[in-house]
Amino acid sequence: MTTAIPTTAPITTLDGLREHLQWAIELEHSTVPPYLTALFSLDAERNPEATRVVRSVFMEEMLHLTLAANLLNAVGGSPVLDSPRLLPGYPTYLPHGDRSLAISLVPFGAEALDLFLAIEKPARVDAPPESDGYETIGQFYEAIEDGIRRLCADLGESAVFVGDPARQIDADFPYGGSGRVIAVHDLASALEALTEIVEQGEGAAHHDVWDGDHDMFQADRDEVAHYYRFLELKLGRRFQRGDTPASGPTGEPVLVDWDGVRPMRPNPSTSDHAPGGVIRVAQEEFNHTYCALLHLLERAFNGSPSLLPVATGEMYALRAQAQLLMALPTEDGQAVAGPTFEYVDPADRRWRVGDGRRVTVLPHGPYVVHGQVPLRRKVKVVADNGKSVTWRIGEQIETEETYALCRCGQSSSKPFCDGTHAVIRFDGTETADPTPYDEQAWRIDADGISLRRVNSLCMHAAFCIGRERSIAKMMHDVDDSDVRAFITAQVDRCPSGSFSYALGADEPANEADLPQEISVIEEEDELAAGLWVTGRIPVERADGVDWEARNRVMLCRCGGSANKPLCDGTHRTIGFREP
Repeated sequence: MTTAIPTTAPITTLDGLREHLQWAIELEHSTVPPYLTALFSLDAERNPEATRVVRSVFMEEMLHLTLAANLLNAVGGSPVLDSPRLLPGYPTYLPHGDRSLAISLVPFGAEALDLFLAIEKPARVDAPPESDGYETIGQFYEAIEDGIRRLCADLGESAVFVGDPARQIDADFPYGGSGRVIAVHDLASALEALTEIVEQGEGAAHHDVWDGDHDMFQADRDEVAHYYRFLELKLGRRFQRGDTPASGPTGEPVLVDWDGVRPMRPNPSTSDHAPGGVIRVAQEEFNHTYCALLHLLERAFNGSPSLLPVATGEMYALRAQAQLLMALPTEDGQAVAGPTFEYVDPADRRWRVGDGRRVTVLPHGPYVVHGQVPLRRKVKVVADNGKSVTWRIGEQIETEETYALCRCGQSSSKPFCDGTHAVIRFDGTETADPTPYDEQAWRIDADGISLRRVNSLCMHAAFCIGRERSIAKMMHDVDDSDVRAFITAQVDRCPSGSFSYALGADEPANEADLPQEISVIEEEDELAAGLWVTGRIPVERADGVDWEARNRVMLCRCGGSANKPLCDGTHRTIGFREP
């Protein structure tokens, strides 16, 4: 890059490099709320060009965030995203940047464009690296590049790039935007990642308007850097070949309808509205979803890269929630509401964070499984007469520490989620009754045994049907030890836990000693059934309603259950199968 003398302290230690790469993650994220706010405020039908520009920049900022996380992982760090540091409240400043630039949440317009141009401002050709209090983003990344080069020269590449390669997000991730996802494992790939970030933001080699990529929406068109994309909108004209930063754009007109914008109040806050009011509730819902997104990204960058498509899916939920907000007039009737991007403390969220074993149901999304819960296949064994007999244990499925299982039934990588739920707008509304089992159950008591059942939990696996009659009717003959043994054995095999039994009317239910694991179930004729969660692993509903931890829970994975998130046997009706 340049040979200018740094005006701030250089990066000379690995710990210092890791600290600055964490700052880079926070810097890249700091651009996301203002860009999303402007994007959500645009009427896409009246402003298609502005919508495409802001969306393309947002997508590339998410790429830069991923590359910064790859860089930090490559040198042995651990990316942090689920932190109040990333959502400090607005107005705010670029993390560790020039404090003269205030970052606000404003609708698209002249004020927003001036802000975005200040954020993406290219560094002067002779601008020195700046590791703190940087004037431009490019100067900050120059300081990081200088630090990486220095440490590689002093310590050797093998002593710098000590991170786990499995934590890298690589080119296999379906990114879909301009630029490249670059896995970082040495000096050369680190420099590639840094170049990608800087050139997309301010142009190639500090003096070109082009970033070296093709336009993500029009592949036959070369792409200008972020700064110059915003300048095209401001000046109303497109750059063409031969144009320079000095000449400005001289190409075809760019049409912007300045009135085609939702009039959002700048820097909205939940505190502006009464608790329990429509606007405040909608803003709080948005904040819960956004913090869930940050949590999923943090998990994805810390050893569970398969969660990245799940995090991407949360973006669709954010868009729908923001559109709802921006249709709500404020109390004074002078503006519309908007997203506040306020941090929700983990203790106040609808589902817990942390490393304990649990299954979290995401709103209209997948099941996120925490705590390295084993995942395996199980196949129902059926006799020649069609009666359910037992379960055959199949192979264990390799997973990451945190992983996501498909709930919509449409993933191309079943049993795992691939983000399809967001594309098809899956309706995962939960309808299952959260009332504790004992309060719902009916029972049949006999001498020395009490049979209990909750009908709504049944997924029709048919273990409750005996050779000639149901086990409920067999309760009349429990004096026969063989009958009693058959009843208890079949109840233990019931995957949903619809049936249970106790050794007396006033005794607690007896439960089989089932391991903490999740089983992907296959029934007769290769039907793909639900997900069998065993060993009292907590299942957390998306709506935040408390649900008792049970030894056996069968979750729907075909997407069609009328008793979501529980399986109700609909997979049989629709002939659901796993390719």
